[in-house]
Amino acid sequence: MEVLLDQLKARVTAQADRIPGHIAIIMDGNGRWAAQRNQPRTFGHEAGVKAVKEVVKACGELGVKYLTLYTFSVENWKRPADEVTALMSLLARTTVNELDDLMKNDVKLITTGRISGLPLARRTVLKEAVRRTSNNKGLVLNLALNYGGRTEILDAVKAIANAVKAGMIDPLTIDEELFSSFLYTANIPDPDLLIRTSGEMRISNFLLWQTSYTELYIIDTLWPDFGRRELYEAIADFQKRERRFGKVTPQGNP
Repeated sequence: MEVLLDQLKARVTAQADRIPGHIAIIMDGNGRWAAQRNQPRTFGHEAGVKAVKEVVKACGELGVKYLTLYTFSVENWKRPADEVTALMSLLARTTVNELDDLMKNDVKLITTGRISGLPLARRTVLKEAVRRTSNNKGLVLNLALNYGGRTEILDAVKAIANAVKAGMIDPLTIDEELFSSFLYTANIPDPDLLIRTSGEMRISNFLLWQTSYTELYIIDTLWPDFGRRELYEAIADFQKRERRFGKVTPQGNP
């Protein structure tokens, strides 16, 4: 099994120029994974942290430049209060526990979303981790927290409207590039590959603007069971695809 995994990794790295620069992941299935084991949903969230650690390490080794993880959505506040509290606690605890490894592996941590809406104690932990890793030069790990694609677009529209009202922007100059500069992800390239676990066929309000030409990869595996093999297979599938961005092939095929 290990030999086969090494072979799969070698096949992916043999096409280093086709390894996606930015991978985004919708980490779905923690609750179902726990239910299959007659455990509470929080048990699944705890198990999901192991998958995060494995994927972060593997992406760093492969030379992926950006990894965005859909960690907590604006809709997740609607979950039972005890689950939300457990998720916030897990987020802070994991951030503290993994900080040394992030530093060791040269990972830069950033966040995307309405971070001000998180509890103060959790924001403080995140802010310190972001500060500590700010000079790291390896993988950029972007945690989408209190994030929603529609919320992001609305916030951008409001910011642009205020800038127009203040005379800072001429409405006639508003184009895709300018609009993108007002998004939470202004300094991050759009994802090349979006992976969703658990088999659900939707993007769940995640990076709506940024994924207009992102390659999608849906896998039935529940997030806690997602590891190196599944990541390598997703990238190998991505490497087979031809990204045309609305254009045609040299042969003229659609």
